[in-house]
Amino acid sequence: MKNLLKYYLLSIILLSDFVTFAQPGSDDGGGGLEGTDPAPAPINSKLVLLAITGVCFVLYTFRKNKKHI
Repeated sequence: MKNLLKYYLLSIILLSDFVTFAQPGSDDGGGGLEGTDPAPAPINSKLVLLAITGVCFVLYTFRKNKKHI
């Protein structure tokens, strides 16, 4: 009985993925799943600042771990 309950709970968890990520349909009749997509977000506006921050974080982490050894 315990194994049956485990399999039941596992199947509920795995199958609930389809319900939780479902998107509602549109009421206007057009579009649907093949509708127009929103404009993409720009990713290059602060890319240099992000790279500098990443390099600084790596240097900080290496120096911090080097002191502990």
